[in-house]
Amino acid sequence: MDNRASGAVLPLHKGEVPLYMETGKAYPRSVHGRFRSLKWWAMVATLGWWHLAPFLRWDRGPGAPDQAILIDMPGRRAYFLFIEIWPQEVYYLTGILLMAAIFLFLMSAVAGRVWCGFLCWQTVYTDLFVQVERLVIGGRTKRLAFARAPLSAGKVARLALVNLLWLVISAACGICFTLWFGDAFEGLRDIFAGNAPLATYVFIFVIGGFCFLLAGYARERVCVYLCPYSRFQSAMFDEHSLIVTYESWRGEPRGTARKDQSFEGRGHCVDCRACVQACPTGIDIRGGNQLACIGCALCIDACAAVMDRFGLPRGLISYDSSANIEARGQGKPTGFHVIRPRTLFYAGIIAVVGTVMLVRLVSRPDIDLNVLHERAPLFVQMSDGGIRNGYEVRVLNMKAEDRAFTLRLEGLDGATLDVVGGEARVASADLAVPRDSVGEFRLYVTAPAAILSGKTLPISFVLEGNGRTVRTATLFAGPDK
Repeated sequence: MDNRASGAVLPLHKGEVPLYMETGKAYPRSVHGRFRSLKWWAMVATLGWWHLAPFLRWDRGPGAPDQAILIDMPGRRAYFLFIEIWPQEVYYLTGILLMAAIFLFLMSAVAGRVWCGFLCWQTVYTDLFVQVERLVIGGRTKRLAFARAPLSAGKVARLALVNLLWLVISAACGICFTLWFGDAFEGLRDIFAGNAPLATYVFIFVIGGFCFLLAGYARERVCVYLCPYSRFQSAMFDEHSLIVTYESWRGEPRGTARKDQSFEGRGHCVDCRACVQACPTGIDIRGGNQLACIGCALCIDACAAVMDRFGLPRGLISYDSSANIEARGQGKPTGFHVIRPRTLFYAGIIAVVGTVMLVRLVSRPDIDLNVLHERAPLFVQMSDGGIRNGYEVRVLNMKAEDRAFTLRLEGLDGATLDVVGGEARVASADLAVPRDSVGEFRLYVTAPAAILSGKTLPISFVLEGNGRTVRTATLFAGPDK
């Protein structure tokens, strides 16, 4: 019996290749073994992290959020344990995304589609949804019979229960997404009390809805047709990359066999199709490496159980490199080669980007100064002949303590500062900035007209405090002479 329900296939003109072919839904059978256990542990780890990590606490002192990992959109901050990222440091996000992409390439070069098979959210949630189906409807044979059975009250009730459980899981997925953007305990309480902002419920609906549709109904179609990774994965493989492969030199010629039958003069594959039935995308791995293979290795567990039944050695379907499989077929020694030009290149990029980010993170200043010159008007001529310019000054205090700074000018002799709301006509201004915040000040600089030699004069604002000094260059404008 095939592992898919029958599906209609549209006729093609001669030489035409379909971009999409609906072959029906896959009904993977349950298997037991090493890789199935690894998938269970991967599911526990990924879902556990997704659902529990927002509740982890980290003490940052009084007045600071104590959530260990938090993307605070209203406060325009991102927190990861002891690291605090400000909006102007978005390049850290760029570096993290670049490292994640290259690390995915490195994983592929070493172990094929191990991400797709064990860690991808689509794979994890699809696997979880399939387990719900098994719990409510039964194993593969029962699910196939259930799909073909005519509509009845019992069938509707089971379908309703399956979809209800899927909705609960999807809602939990959407809710947990929102908890990363605010205090998790308060957010969870507000969501169930109906006091959360409308945007929160919209995101729960969108994220949960996609989880429900993609993991519940799209399933393997996402991996085969929607995910771009399946299209270019082979570009990162070489003959030493670990992939799920059928050892045709050992399995062919295949054919059915009895338990007590001799396997002399024939292949070890008994054509039981257990590997096909176990595959969540419904492919036959005996046809070679395919883009629809997500590398979950469940076919290996299914085949291993059959080999044990016939008293044959395991490994007819193996998670190994093509070089090793070819070497075994020729009786040559095999080995696992991790250090290769390809992997060294990927690891080198990760090391460089990671080192740059680390150095920048360790050496970044905890204060910053931004000065914006007023454009309208550029300057004002005072009654005593002096020239006045206006500036918007922003002082970033990136430390968890209130701090006092001194602001002075360089390059403009005889100039005075007037801070709105502060002292007037001073040589240097004292600015107080609360902890972990941006102090915004409006000030005027007045200078004698005699010191201007042209329309503009380059000057610098100097910010000093707590043993640190920051300079920002700008211009002082005046009338044309």
